[in-house]
Amino acid sequence: MDAVEWARVQFGVTAGVHFLFVLVTLGLVTLLVAIEAAWVITGRPGARRALRFWGTLYVINYVVGIASGIVLEFQLGLNWNGISRVAGNVIGAPLAIETLVAFVLESTLLGLWIAGWHRVRPWAHLLLICGVALTAYLSVFWIMVANAYLQNPAGQRIRPDGTAVLTDPGALLTNPALTLALVHVAGAALACGGFLMAGVSAWHLLRHRATAFRATARLGLLTGLGGLYLSFNSGWAQLGPVGAVQPTKYGDEAEKLAAATGFAARFGGQPADYLPPGWIDIPYEIMQFTAFGLGIFVYLLPLLFRDLLLRRRWSLTLLVCAAPLPFVAAICGWLLREVGRAPFAIYGLSPAADAMTPRTPALAAASCLLFTVLVGALGVLNWTLLLRVAGRGLDDPPLGRPADTAAEPTPKALV
Repeated sequence: MDAVEWARVQFGVTAGVHFLFVLVTLGLVTLLVAIEAAWVITGRPGARRALRFWGTLYVINYVVGIASGIVLEFQLGLNWNGISRVAGNVIGAPLAIETLVAFVLESTLLGLWIAGWHRVRPWAHLLLICGVALTAYLSVFWIMVANAYLQNPAGQRIRPDGTAVLTDPGALLTNPALTLALVHVAGAALACGGFLMAGVSAWHLLRHRATAFRATARLGLLTGLGGLYLSFNSGWAQLGPVGAVQPTKYGDEAEKLAAATGFAARFGGQPADYLPPGWIDIPYEIMQFTAFGLGIFVYLLPLLFRDLLLRRRWSLTLLVCAAPLPFVAAICGWLLREVGRAPFAIYGLSPAADAMTPRTPALAAASCLLFTVLVGALGVLNWTLLLRVAGRGLDDPPLGRPADTAAEPTPKALV
């Protein structure tokens, strides 16, 4: 493997692991808003206990996810300075706004939400978590603006020195590679968060734990299926617009050959050098089959009547087994989007070899190994903590623990 291949593997590993954190963050925070709203409206103690339980999982994932995001930023700066040199004037502003939103607004609001237990009124506490959710989605929006530019450079003018300058912010914000992809990612996050909640709740119900988990199992399953619907339909709808701007990814054979031949004439090499690797069809098929497989729960929805679906061991076991599947589909979709633009760092504008920071293959391999171990350790740490805390159930979660634990109400159903 040459230095470019090592750098691409390093980006794939670090960005892929961080994407898992993002999926949990977006999915769970949406569900936290629903649970806290149920608590504020109904005043049921079961909703409050569930909010503390799932909020603890959210905070763990958020904190470790921040660390993985910092690792991702470091490897981007170390390996891909060519992207900032060519497109820094275009994507610099969206990335700066995302940093302000994620590290200033979102983190501040989350800190106030954590510290606000027993200190602010319930409706104010609800507004805080709503603010966390809003800023989380805003953060994803600006990241997707930058990513969409890498997929389809829009709203720019190329200077004689080869650098891009932003001339049309509207075109950047309405990029064909952005709009449907944003819905697709949001749907995937809801599917991941929903099935995660349903799976954990089903696991506790299998062990005859608190029946309050029936409510979160229902909420998680309905949210997961709603997210699956959004993601599935927006994914299919993307094929036309993205294929028009990335013919080497989704075009027919004639379109792929014509585009690759044009790239070879511009950048050198052979047309085959500008086609995505053949194995990219594998994650595409896995993503499709996984989505269809999860769709089986649509036919089981009538069994939610009188909680029949949540009283049978076979259906609860099915929910537990389904929990990781949306994450598998999401990672496969991410691979399709990112690897599908190979060999470009900025599609049609900057090949990866030109965008990479110059270094020897040995140094690139060592960097890849180091960052893989680091981000892998963060991923293992996160999921170990999540599983350990999730396994404890509703027995006095640490988040929002009152000064007098004896006064904590007994959990009941959310609704």
